[in-house]
Amino acid sequence: MGKYGTAAIEAVRIYEHRLAESPRAAWEQATSKMFGWGTSSQRKGCPRDAFLGLCEEGLVKGIESGDYTRSQKNKRYAVDAVAILQRHPSLAGNRNRLWSKVLADEHKKHNSQMDVVIALWNAGLIQVK
Repeated sequence: MGKYGTAAIEAVRIYEHRLAESPRAAWEQATSKMFGWGTSSQRKGCPRDAFLGLCEEGLVKGIESGDYTRSQKNKRYAVDAVAILQRHPSLAGNRNRLWSKVLADEHKKHNSQMDVVIALWNAGLIQVK
């Protein structure tokens, strides 16, 4: 599991234990602990917005849906990845194939969004509607 996947799981735990007032604050705490406050890795938007997009849609166990991110693309990538995993759970073992399916005809480099989705999926923290 990648570091951003680990951070996503930690952010859920932080939020569940009421150590942060919002999913965004929980993400900030988890990534600060992992990468150091204010570092480029800590501020990286793609995995953060994938996590917050899943939270926004109510797909993360223990976190109510709400208004957590302005990102549309990273949110869509994460939500689409969950829908694909529902149909093809074996893709949880291959982030590159999952990313390829999420993008369909688009050609873009993976930027840790699938690490977040797959880590939450494998940890049983994704709730499907």
